[in-house]
Amino acid sequence: MMIQSILPSIKLPVLRLKTLLMRCSVSVAPDLQSATNNKPSSAEVSRTIMELSSVGTLSTAGQDTWPLGVGVRFAVDPEGTPIVCLSSASHFAADNKRSSLNVQLHQCGLRTTQCTIQGTLLHHDEEKQQHHQCGVWEKRFGEKADADLIHILHVERVLQMDNFMEDGAWVSCSDYTLAAADPLRDFAHHLVHDINTHNMEDVLRFCNIYVHSDDVQVSEAKMVWVDRLGFDIHIYSPQNDVFEVRIPFPREVTNHKAAKSSFNAMSQLAWEVEKNYHPLQQFHKIKQFKKIAAKLN
Repeated sequence: MMIQSILPSIKLPVLRLKTLLMRCSVSVAPDLQSATNNKPSSAEVSRTIMELSSVGTLSTAGQDTWPLGVGVRFAVDPEGTPIVCLSSASHFAADNKRSSLNVQLHQCGLRTTQCTIQGTLLHHDEEKQQHHQCGVWEKRFGEKADADLIHILHVERVLQMDNFMEDGAWVSCSDYTLAAADPLRDFAHHLVHDINTHNMEDVLRFCNIYVHSDDVQVSEAKMVWVDRLGFDIHIYSPQNDVFEVRIPFPREVTNHKAAKSSFNAMSQLAWEVEKNYHPLQQFHKIKQFKKIAAKLN
């Protein structure tokens, strides 16, 4: 999905508002996020989902060829390889089984992003590998695991989907392994909740200033997720339709402070445009958004 830059190439004055982070202007950097890299890759999203989750559905085909899926807990090693602990009587305990692990991450609003890892279920007999895998499990869950019950799902490929009923993107094993989870992942939920609770006017103003929404009347807006490159917003219309739009940060952020600083500066700029302190025609508004659902009453 191609999205144009939304910020003007002007320098803002030093802002003297109640938040100290406002001294960071959103337009001081000459090269803003380009139209092709304003969203993390499917490989990065998959790694983020796996880092933030610990429960999924492990599936395989039985001897009778019927597919079977069961809920399991899992941990991931530094390469993103899932580690599961299976009962000795489990249908999955047999080695070298082609299996899949579906993991879902519920985000704010009507979005549940997910990834499905396809691979081979393996059990390692080498003591060094067992020790490493048990260590990963203990770090994740705070409990020891029986080395004889520990298995890994050797990743072959990954299907990543942004939401239910949407087309997914296939990720190769190498791309998945080399990708890194998003640096904002550990506080993204908190940041989104905080903004939706205390900055709803700013989120709504973003839709009016940064988004070309002439064809959609905005009655409500809610932030869904935030990552190092930007954030996603759900727009609700009076007709109960729900649309999703992606708004990029002016530059990549890598920590909580930088994310809040960029959001606050963008909020200040949007307010100044709304008050006619900056000409509206200097903006290249976002024109691409997608209808995702009808809002439940």
